[in-house]
Amino acid sequence: MDELRDAVINVLRKVRAHRSLYTKNEEAVKQHLIGEIFQALGWDWNNPEEVRPEARTEDGRADYALMLDGKVFAYVEAKNMGVNILKKDEPLRQLARYCFNSGVRYGILTNGTVWIAVKAFEEGSHLWDRVLFAVNMEEEPLERIVLKLSLLSKSRIRDVEKLASLLKALELSFEGLKKEGYSEKTIVEYLISREGSTAIPVAELHGDETPRAAYVYDNGWKLLPLPEKSIKGVLLAVLLYMEKASSGYQREEIRKAYEHLRTVRLDPKTALEILRKLEEEERLRIAVEL
Repeated sequence: MDELRDAVINVLRKVRAHRSLYTKNEEAVKQHLIGEIFQALGWDWNNPEEVRPEARTEDGRADYALMLDGKVFAYVEAKNMGVNILKKDEPLRQLARYCFNSGVRYGILTNGTVWIAVKAFEEGSHLWDRVLFAVNMEEEPLERIVLKLSLLSKSRIRDVEKLASLLKALELSFEGLKKEGYSEKTIVEYLISREGSTAIPVAELHGDETPRAAYVYDNGWKLLPLPEKSIKGVLLAVLLYMEKASSGYQREEIRKAYEHLRTVRLDPKTALEILRKLEEEERLRIAVEL
């Protein structure tokens, strides 16, 4: 997802520098913005077996057709940034007609910064009810943008409808729990906690335990390789994690401390005291699975 994240950042940089160009020039939007995003999503933009420009339909020409297994999987319709595709119905209806008349199930409408994925037809439903997701790159947080757009990647787009439904359910559940008084932190930690894990914070250890695994919290609990199954092993694992996360003089000092502690006999209670001190001074969160 790093490539997609970089592409989003670069597209927003272009928009800030050349907004007047992209507000009026659809071709510039297609070449400079849309193409970059799709390439980061794993589509070979210059390969006609994957992407075909000016795809003919019974109702006109779609800007692009995304191909899978030799068949059109989705049409892409582009507009310039001067078109508010979130408020104007006609661009989305135009795309839906292209899809419906060709028997293509999905469509993607974008002006370079706003992206809408839609299910083209479903009996008894209104057009906007069939929108799978919409993302506004200039208004939403980067991580939300990247996650939503990833549903259009070549490796995931076959499941776009299922993934969009799961994402929508997650968002509704998250907001529902917040309204019931649960904090975002509590909900996130619940979601990322490992099923069946017996990990406990180092503050609750006594020093006589035999750890099976060690974790440090870094935007989620991360498993640390244990050099040995002991409290000393947990300490060494944490020092290696800190070394990788640091640089310069600090990194050298951590490496020296690691090499020294690795070669000396260390009482478990002493190792535990050092771990607790590291938690306090470095603002780490360390847990051990027993």
